[in-house]
Amino acid sequence: MAAKREQTRPTTEQQASTGPGDGLANERELWRRRKLGDAAAREELARRYLPFAKNLALRYRGASESFDDLLQVANLGLVNAIDRFEPDRGTPFAAFASPTILGELKRHFRDRVWTVRVPRGLHDRMAEVDKATAALTVELQRSPSVGEIAAKLEIDPTDVLEVLEANHNRRPLSLDRPVGGEEDESPASEWVGDEDEGFELVDDKLALEGVLPHLDDRERLILRLRFAEDMTQSQIAERIGHSQMHVSRILRRTLERIREEVAEQERQADG
Repeated sequence: MAAKREQTRPTTEQQASTGPGDGLANERELWRRRKLGDAAAREELARRYLPFAKNLALRYRGASESFDDLLQVANLGLVNAIDRFEPDRGTPFAAFASPTILGELKRHFRDRVWTVRVPRGLHDRMAEVDKATAALTVELQRSPSVGEIAAKLEIDPTDVLEVLEANHNRRPLSLDRPVGGEEDESPASEWVGDEDEGFELVDDKLALEGVLPHLDDRERLILRLRFAEDMTQSQIAERIGHSQMHVSRILRRTLERIREEVAEQERQADG
């Protein structure tokens, strides 16, 4: 009978696999094995600290990013911390790994999620404001005000407003997004900007460059004073020592000549 009881008693290995954490070896031994290159020990350490990495990723939940992606980034930081950790220095692993994991999460937002980068201090306050907003929403059963968030975090309301504004504008809006009414939706690009009137002057400028060499010095001077320096005919007359009537005749004759030569150039181009 005793022999039968002995046969049915679970072995030590079987007992170790009965619970989710029962199969984990002594942590000091795991770190020793990891240092020797034991891949199984490295994997077991990662399993042990996965909940710790998840808790850090939860700080950024609700930041317009998939939590699965955040968890993956946090786990990557955890593995990096395991590979770099030196247990002989006496620092607890959690204290060592926390900055590494949080750094990976912040880098993920800075380099891959946000198109517009924000200062690191402002980025850190965003996570605090998000966490406080979520807690106050549960507590108050409504969305908290800026003053309530500021009071909970013990910061100035203007700092909360800065965070909310940065959080709202961290991604630029696409010019391809539809705008307008339901019946007439068109891309935003059609509503932004205007035609550059300078394009229409390009042909005129090219045409003038072909005509100006045929004018004499006085005609070119009057044109420059009138259209480049924006002087009146009376000011031009005083400048060059002629009457205002004479300046007016020269200006009219010169402009007519320019128009005729430009028209001739256009006819030659069309022909």
